[in-house]
Amino acid sequence: MDTTRMEHKNKKKKRGRKLFLFLLVLLLIITGYTVFQYYQGLQMADAGDKKENYEFNGDTDENGRVNILLMGVDSRSEEKSRTDTMMIAQIDPKTNETKLVSLMRDIYVEIPGYQNYKLNTAFYLGGPELLRKTIKQNFGVEIQHYMLVDFKGFEKTVDILAPNGIKIDVEKAMSENIGVQLEQGTQRLNGKELLGYARFRADREGDFGRVERQQKVISAVKEEALSLDSLTKLPKMIGATQPYIETNMGKFDQLGLIKDVLLDSNNIKKLTIPVEGSYTNGYYEHAGSVIEINFAQNSEELQKFLNE
Repeated sequence: MDTTRMEHKNKKKKRGRKLFLFLLVLLLIITGYTVFQYYQGLQMADAGDKKENYEFNGDTDENGRVNILLMGVDSRSEEKSRTDTMMIAQIDPKTNETKLVSLMRDIYVEIPGYQNYKLNTAFYLGGPELLRKTIKQNFGVEIQHYMLVDFKGFEKTVDILAPNGIKIDVEKAMSENIGVQLEQGTQRLNGKELLGYARFRADREGDFGRVERQQKVISAVKEEALSLDSLTKLPKMIGATQPYIETNMGKFDQLGLIKDVLLDSNNIKKLTIPVEGSYTNGYYEHAGSVIEINFAQNSEELQKFLNE
């Protein structure tokens, strides 16, 4: 009886060792594949040494929430760029709730130390820190972190994620100031075309239409990213886009933000500033066409949205 028990125990131990070795080998294969794909992605990037260590001095939020300034720029068009896309992402560690605020680039604002100008000019004049100060002065919102994304990285992300393009219903023909020519109708867009679609604003809707298209693009990219085939490409995608991202956030915080904004975008509360009925269109010789807003109304709506 004792001999039988010993043999049974030995067989269980052998099976346990085999299972352990199998899982260990599987883990090594997955790790090796991930690292290989990541560095393969890095080699695909051609951002060179463009990264800068920007100053950013946001104070801690008294309620423990984390506000992140998201900016999209096209560094290829000029040596100093204006921010084409500006958003504030808020993460509440206590509730795991994420909120996203889109800021229109043409809002006419007070820029600390300079004359009044469009909101996106603040980055041109003083980088993320001056844009942070401008948002705080005009809207009373404190921001702790920033993430600056070069649009070239977005193009590479899309092309790796979906080599055959991402399906989008283009509502009208588009070509002005976006670097590509798009026809009306449902089609698959590559990275450059999808970026052009998201940036188009040469119609009556202007920036407001562009914000809607940006949200539409986020949803389309999310759907593609959730497919099994695309999940295997994520390490390469992260490697290829890393040189095009500048931030004062840690790697894990970056991944958490990407997950919340991209992969879980349906659960995010969204707000666009200015809110409906709180603005008029204006024009100044030094700034061109601008959006003049009711700051009291918009600041109140923004504070209520972020702090409710």
